[in-house]
Amino acid sequence: MAKGSIRKKGGKWYYRFYVRDESGKTVQKEYAGSTSRCETEKMLKKALEEYNAGYSDKSTSQKASDITFRELLEIWANESLKPGTLSNGTVMSYLGVINRINETPLADMKLEEITSDYLQHFLNSLTKGGDGSQKISQGYMRLFTAVIRGAFRFAVFPKKILINDPMQYVKVRNNKEKINIFGSVYRSENDSRTISHKLYLKITDYLTVKENPACLPIQIAYYTGMRLGEVCGLLWQDIDLEEQYITIRRSMRYNNIRHITELGTTKRNKVRTIDFCDSLAVILKNEKQRQQSIFEKTEHYRNYYKRVNENNREHFEVYSLKESDEVPEEYCEMSFVCLRNDGKYESPDTVSIMCRSVRKLDDDLKDFHFHTLRHTYTNNLLSAGADPKDVQELLGHSDISTTMNIYAHSNAKKRRSSARLLDRISE
Repeated sequence: MAKGSIRKKGGKWYYRFYVRDESGKTVQKEYAGSTSRCETEKMLKKALEEYNAGYSDKSTSQKASDITFRELLEIWANESLKPGTLSNGTVMSYLGVINRINETPLADMKLEEITSDYLQHFLNSLTKGGDGSQKISQGYMRLFTAVIRGAFRFAVFPKKILINDPMQYVKVRNNKEKINIFGSVYRSENDSRTISHKLYLKITDYLTVKENPACLPIQIAYYTGMRLGEVCGLLWQDIDLEEQYITIRRSMRYNNIRHITELGTTKRNKVRTIDFCDSLAVILKNEKQRQQSIFEKTEHYRNYYKRVNENNREHFEVYSLKESDEVPEEYCEMSFVCLRNDGKYESPDTVSIMCRSVRKLDDDLKDFHFHTLRHTYTNNLLSAGADPKDVQELLGHSDISTTMNIYAHSNAKKRRSSARLLDRISE
């Protein structure tokens, strides 16, 4: 019978238990739990029950010589990528990686044929772009590694298809940037991760003149630090204009696997509230009045969501229909805050495209993207003396170090002032 324990590393709890493998050797298995000790203990208890219940039942287990990695990925995705364990965005990213892996020779190899050496070579080729493989970014590499590790751990336990995990010996090597040690004066690119209020006004004035619907999402993000998907998924019922706070409970994204726009949970699977300033209150009140006056006079689109259950996963698909169109019974109407001029919802992809187009307005906007507004919000609050813990809560960061790192990277002027503090010693 396996026995287990839990331990805390950083801000998260982990559970582990010791079992005997097929050779009779005692090995330790450790898995990530949650930030709650109680929840992690329940996860450990469930894992032990599943293991102990099936430990002696080897006849029902699939053999590593019979199953391909493609088949393992399908089983792992259907059983492990479920609502409540991962956000819809993460599930979508993992499914995208699985599709990419299924295009490689690895997918059709039997599990017993896949060695640590082969996996090391496979990942190296992705990192460096060799053997006909296209080089991928470090961020995408982390997704690849997470999927492959997750699938092989799943094959070891609870499926017991494999005795050992071949990924445990694989190391992911990131490409190191080549540095010219005789180059010219250098300033970190991180210093351009925020914009000034003057540049913000330049962007919004430009979009206002063009009557571009991307203007409102940019204004909301500048004054709240909300993520792009959170802004586009915002409904009028989420906003209290009198008390001036927003409840953030969903995010909008385009599902590249299912080819449809969806609503899902936020990045941390949590609901949070944020207060906003008078400037944004005026913007939102004017926008609400504008929408009401336009839509009372002209025919426009209305927006709906449809609940869909597929492969034990729940999706909320977004649709736009003309007022005169017949509305299917399963559709539920929503009142989005960010709308196009014809009443259709404004999508994250459209806003991103417009953010790239405004880069031509000023040399200091050459690297501008929507997430720059989130960094700017963080920098503005902390520079004005806001409590870092309050800023962390407003942004929805799981760790305050993330909040402070954004501030540290963004504020070059403050760093220069700090470096000159030693000049005062000689005064």
